[in-house]
Amino acid sequence: MSKQQRNALGRGLSALLENANTDITAAEAKPLNSISEIPIGQVQANPFQPRDVFEEEALNELTESIKVHGIIQPITVRKLGYDSYQIISGERRTRAARLAGLTSIPAYIRLADDQGMLEMALIENIQREELNAMEIAFSYKRLLEECSLNQEQLGERVGKKRSTVNNYLRLLKLPDNIQIAIRENEISMGHARAIINIEDQDDQQYLFHKIVEEGLTVRDIENLVRQAQERAVEKKNNLPAKKKIEIPPAFGDMQKTLSEKLGLKIKIKADERGRGSLVIPFKSQQDLKRLIDLL
Repeated sequence: MSKQQRNALGRGLSALLENANTDITAAEAKPLNSISEIPIGQVQANPFQPRDVFEEEALNELTESIKVHGIIQPITVRKLGYDSYQIISGERRTRAARLAGLTSIPAYIRLADDQGMLEMALIENIQREELNAMEIAFSYKRLLEECSLNQEQLGERVGKKRSTVNNYLRLLKLPDNIQIAIRENEISMGHARAIINIEDQDDQQYLFHKIVEEGLTVRDIENLVRQAQERAVEKKNNLPAKKKIEIPPAFGDMQKTLSEKLGLKIKIKADERGRGSLVIPFKSQQDLKRLIDLL
């Protein structure tokens, strides 16, 4: 990770993981970022883990790699108490290490409260390339809601433009079956971004099925969306203007007479058959009483 990327994380993952004040190993007079070997049986899963699906094949590959090479990248944990640790980052590595039969695991040990830990875990996971677009979107949503961030602050934390953050968040407005298709890589982020520009859900479903059944490219879908939007604008512009209903002259005279008598702007609404309503505004309860007395 470059210096610029670390700065982009603001007071998020980078600031917390590289701060001696949060580092138990540093507090114990060990060098900053030193690694401790801890029993794997004392490591608990992170309840804030934003990722709940781990691809079995990739997990098995990592397990085999660990059997041969060991853990190359240490996990990061926080100490809960005596002989008890909770994962901040490295859930997949820990699972694979258990499958590989390891009894201990190398770790950085940190201090973090629950909110700090949630932010650290979410941002650490967002930075991973293998996350799908929906996992990123849900992580962004949790950072906004549970860490009290706005979109601009979130963009600073994860080193992304606000527009990029918003594009991911918009995916959460898509129908469930389309979100699942994005998650399972049936359609791409580019497809999803095009679909979401159509507001009608039936049209969204139509485009989605076209992608799946006909293998349409992102450019194909963008063209279909643009055509649909142009048709919608054309249809709106060609709508006949609503005919203004004029009230009969006699009603107009009555409206004027009542307005002058009551000192208010009275409105009479009527259709061509003479049916309608009489609207008498009032400013207060006292004003209403005055009107009732007059009537």
